[in-house]
Amino acid sequence: MPITRSDFSGPGDLRAMQAMCSRVWSPHSRFHAGQLAWNRYAQPVDPARPGSGEAISLWWADGQVVGFAWAESADWLELQIDAARPDVAEEVAEDVIAWFEDWSDAPRQTVHVMVDDPSETALVAAGFRAERDAWHFTHHVLSLSALPALPALPALPRVAGYTLRPVRSDETAERAAVHRSAWSDIGAAELTTGAYEQLRRAWPYRPELDWVVANETGELVASVIVWLDGTTGVALVEPVGCVPAERGRGLARAVTVAALHRARELGAHTALVTTGGEADDPGPRRLYETIGFRPVARTVTWTRSLD
Repeated sequence: MPITRSDFSGPGDLRAMQAMCSRVWSPHSRFHAGQLAWNRYAQPVDPARPGSGEAISLWWADGQVVGFAWAESADWLELQIDAARPDVAEEVAEDVIAWFEDWSDAPRQTVHVMVDDPSETALVAAGFRAERDAWHFTHHVLSLSALPALPALPALPRVAGYTLRPVRSDETAERAAVHRSAWSDIGAAELTTGAYEQLRRAWPYRPELDWVVANETGELVASVIVWLDGTTGVALVEPVGCVPAERGRGLARAVTVAALHRARELGAHTALVTTGGEADDPGPRRLYETIGFRPVARTVTWTRSLD
């Protein structure tokens, strides 16, 4: 069957990429549909084209996306291939790597994929080598049947005076600002009010799963978005944050559990969260493990030098 490639051309292509993520999702899949929405709109971007210094391309067969490549920079490639289509997976993987080589001018290239990804054979053939001790992501899952009951949360006695609730439609500037503040001491946070408003229009965003914590004066001090993919019943937690001055009170944990309770009411049966590798990201990992999340899969960094 013919395989075709097209460059990213707007929200319709993102939705097609998300449809593939839903179709093939398992805890060992690289992306949840909500992750693609967050990655795309968490910073100011033209919806119709990739941002400056990045490239996105899609591979199609039988009217469906069977693979995509997202070069976040000239030296960093994220990809996902439909592992349920062994008739096309190898060819798509080879073409993705060739496409990245043609597009990138970096002397050292990095590709980030899951362990045992269908692209591994193509990566080896192209001269990439796995760096299994390098920085990586770890996927954690939780059956929502085991979600802690809200009245039993140990954190609740320490959040007296705070209000946990879904964000209001008139709080877009405040909601974007609390995210930027929460992430300001960790890395660049580019969620402007405009970017956040654009994010709210992206599937599968639901305002009833975008939760905040307000202090006694009404100021927002913590937040979480849960992305529920109704096709799979899997709810992705991405991202969680608490402003530096309010940390240590259990707010991030409490708001995450509250939002996941709402996701369960809306039909979710499994929750997913991705953190940095065990040694690289101990704080978030401990937070999610107190809720009941357990690691199930991880990524591997592959590199090659073209010098």
